This record gives sequence, structure tokens and C-alpha cells, in this order.
Amino acid sequence: MGDYLIVSRGPASAASARADTLRSQAITAGMTVSDLSARAWLAVEGPSPPATLLVGAWRLIGQVFHREHRIVRPDTDQEPWSYERKLLARFWGRFVGVRISGEGEVAEILRDPCGGLDCIAWEDDGLTIVASEVPAWLPVPRSWSIAFDRVAQALHDPLLVWEDLLLDGPVAILPGTVQPAPLKTLPTALWTPAAIVRRGATQPVSDAEAAAALTLALDDAVRALALDSGPLAAEVSGGLDSSLVAASLIRARKDVAPWINLYGAEAQSDERPYATALGAALGIDIVSVPHASGPLNEADFESISLGVRPGLAGIDMHHDRDWAGRLHAAGATAIMTGRGGDSILLQGATADVFTDLWRARGRRALTSPALPGLARLNDRSIWSLIAGARKLTEARPARRNEMITPIGHPTIPHWLGDCADLGPAKILQIAGLIDGIGRQSPSLQTRVVNVLTPLLSQPVVETCLALPATQLVLGQRDRGLARSAFRDRLPPIITERRTKGEMSAIYGRMVADNLDFLRPWLLEGRLAEAGLINRAAAETMLSRDNLIWRGTYGEIMTAAAVEGWVRAWSRCLSSR
Repeated sequence: MGDYLIVSRGPASAASARADTLRSQAITAGMTVSDLSARAWLAVEGPSPPATLLVGAWRLIGQVFHREHRIVRPDTDQEPWSYERKLLARFWGRFVGVRISGEGEVAEILRDPCGGLDCIAWEDDGLTIVASEVPAWLPVPRSWSIAFDRVAQALHDPLLVWEDLLLDGPVAILPGTVQPAPLKTLPTALWTPAAIVRRGATQPVSDAEAAAALTLALDDAVRALALDSGPLAAEVSGGLDSSLVAASLIRARKDVAPWINLYGAEAQSDERPYATALGAALGIDIVSVPHASGPLNEADFESISLGVRPGLAGIDMHHDRDWAGRLHAAGATAIMTGRGGDSILLQGATADVFTDLWRARGRRALTSPALPGLARLNDRSIWSLIAGARKLTEARPARRNEMITPIGHPTIPHWLGDCADLGPAKILQIAGLIDGIGRQSPSLQTRVVNVLTPLLSQPVVETCLALPATQLVLGQRDRGLARSAFRDRLPPIITERRTKGEMSAIYGRMVADNLDFLRPWLLEGRLAEAGLINRAAAETMLSRDNLIWRGTYGEIMTAAAVEGWVRAWSRCLSSR
């Protein structure tokens, strides 16, 4: 989706003149500008520029759909922010909302629960500015600076990249949150994943009802996104998640082209046999293309480091650039993907699933029919599962990246700070949702086409959060409920598949083939200069032997992307 910019001014004449100047600059930059009030205006740009919908006192900016089947409802109209809570139950999509005061200024800012459209805000000389990104032509306030303390935290836990900004100055509005003006006012969380989990625990449903709810939610989301899009392509990996989306998509829209499949050079990353079987079952022609690769350089990292957040969603730069070109040549303006399914549908049918059940039911969990299946699946005895569930263990162990300098008190992502009463499987599901939100962030591909992720849409997310982990795996398989719900739509080679396509060898080779660039990039970079990278440990990690034996390519590429972002913003801030 494209970007938006809102400028709201106070009554001072200087603020009025500056707002008018920015308006002229936005028009010159090719943005489409419209008035929100006498003191506020909106500018949007493509591809797929955000639309505007008036709902009561709120102007919703982005892609907004009416939700027919709701899960979340306020308990009473007397709740604080009850109207806004009902709004988030009635509408879904990728949007931000602003409420204009009687004086014509932005009074409150709202961001949709699944965060598909970013939202940052700042105040500067009588102006309040709300935006998805900072346009290149917009002057950055002199008060802004890189928050190296938060950079250090994000290096230890990359989920934090998608929450608070790594800049001092602007404010990030979190998904499901309302932020009043002035921005020093504390925000209010109207929607959290943990609240949906707890609500679902009080309203249990049968397996058949759960399967029907999941099918309905995915069909609704896919249909809404497909019918709202222009020329549409679809990604079909050969795995379960994209197959679920494809099965719903052919019911919603027939003129999809291309159906495109990515394959790698190794057997574990070549899913063409599964994609071929899916194409035959659904009656679609699938185009398979090889994974694009090439040398990494400073210009590549510059290209993904232009936003307010590090470009972790765009690390696979050559692939993104290749697909952007192919989709543009095919005339597609949007592509639908199966991203997010691993987490929200619960790919991990681990012992943690039984631990969730034990925490919820206590000894009654021993009678669950899921227990024997989970024991077999994890090659564990029943008694071992029970013993593990009774131990008080860390639900989400801290990720240890040896080349990153240790910190004293790691920050916990906001949504995970309210999960003390939840089991580890649900906590990991919520962590995966946070990561999924981030993976919708800008990349080289999103600059060309609108990337649609129905499995990360609010209807699907709320449905899956509300179901217990044991029901999502049906006690025996990863994503067991989804496999059962779509069994009649997909070929058995997909629904009964025991393996999963693996791209780690591709990314491992990407790092190994570019060590001559990555070593000086990290060892002589800004992160090392700031003491956030341990040079001695990094020397060891940035070696072929380490990659062969330990496979730490993910940690290396994350640090490399953050390094690129710090360099880009250091230049930007020093040029003011």
C-alpha cells in the first residue's frame, strides 16, 4: 500500500505558513492532497494510495472493510473508548484513524489492531504530523537523534524493531492503540492479543465449530482483499499456508495472474512438485521462477534503510527486486501471499501445546485426547510431557546473539508484557504475530505492488487467537485445524505433507558468499563503533566454518540491516 501524510496546525500564523509550505512541497512531490479541516490536510501517494472513510467522528485512512462476523465486542457502552472499541470490532483492514477537534486540529490517532499500515507522529513548531513514513522532501526536526539504547535492545530482540522507534523524537502508535494529542499524553491500548486469547478461553467451541470459523474468516478476508484490488497475482509456495489462501482465492476471483512459485537450487527449497499438484487440484497454471541471488553491497542496504524502521522485511533484496520486476511486467498491482500462517495457525505442535493445556485445566488435562498424539509427535513419553508442563520455565527464551554486546535488562515487547497467565504456545503465537506485522513493512517489492496477507488480517488473527493451542493442532499435527478445515479443497499431498519447504540453505549461502562485504560492514561499522557489536565474537561468527556448523545467518543479516539503517539515519541527521 502507498503512504500517507497528515499535517495539523495550531492557531499561530507561523504554523499556518509552514503548513502551507509543506502542502506545496507535497504536491510538488506528486502526492494527492485533500483537506481534513481548515487546519489539517492529508496527502497520499501510491502504489494503491490509501483511501479515506468517514466513520462517526473518525476519518479512517487506508484499506477498510466492514466486518460481518465479529468476535470482539465491548461489554458495555459505558467503557472508556467504547465507541472506538466497537469501531475496531466493526471494521478491519490496514488503516489509521484521526479524529479532528472542534478547532480543526488532530485530537486523537488510532491504528488498526493488525498494524498493516505504519503510524508515527511528531510535533514540530506548532504542527502535529502523522505519517506512515518520513518523505525524503520533508525536513527532519533538529531534535531527532538515534536512540542507541533502543538499538541495543532491538539487536537482542528483533521484535522490538516493530514497536517503539529507534529514534528519539517521533512517537510510534502501536497497533490497536489510540494516541491523544498532545503526544506526551499516554496512549490507551484498545485491543491486545492476550485479551482475545482470554476471551476465547471463556467461550469454548467444538472442533467442527472452530474449523467452520477458521474457514469463514479466511474466506471473508481473502474475498474482501481480492475484490478491492486491481490486477492481482498470487504467491504459491507449495506449502500449506499459501495453498489455503489459494483455495479461498479461486472462490473469490478467477482473473488472477500470474500464480507464481519460488524455488531454490536445493531439494529442500524446491517445492515445484507440490505446487504442480496444487495447480492441478485447483485448476490454475503456476509459473515457477528461481530464487534470485547476487552480491551484496552498500547500495543494497541503503535501498532498504530509507524508512523509520530498519529494513528487516526487505533483507532478501535480490528476490524482492526480481519479483517486483516480474509482477510489474505482468501488469499486476497487487500480490496475495500466505505469509504469517506458521505463527497464527500454529506451525509448532510442540510440547508447549500440552503445557498450555495443563495451565488451563490442571490435572484435567490428563484426560485430553490430545495428550497421546502430542507425545508421539514430539517423540516424548506422556510422563515427560506432564513433567515439563509442571515446571515453571521461560515461555519465550531470550535469543542469544553472541556477536552482540550483552545488555543488563532486556526490554519485553509490549504485547508480551501482558501474557503472564498464558501458556508458552500462545505466547509464541503472539510473538509470531508481532513478527508478522513487521514482515508487512516496506521492501523493494512493496514499492511496486500492494502485498496482501490475509492470514495476518484481523478476522483470521482473532479467530486463531481465540482458539486454544490444542485445538489449532488438533492434538496431533502442526496447523492441524487448518488441514482439517480445508481438506476437501486441497490435494492430500498438501494436507498430509509431513515436511516443510526450507530456504535456510539459500540464505546461508547468501551470507557465506558475501562475507568479504559483511565482515568490514559490521566489524568497522557504526554498531561496532558504538560498542553494540563485540568485534572479537563477530570475527568468529563471520566465518564459513561458523555458518556451516551453527547457521547463524539470520543473526548476521539482522545486524547488517540494522547497521545499514544506523548509517543511513546518521547521514540524514548530520546533514540538517
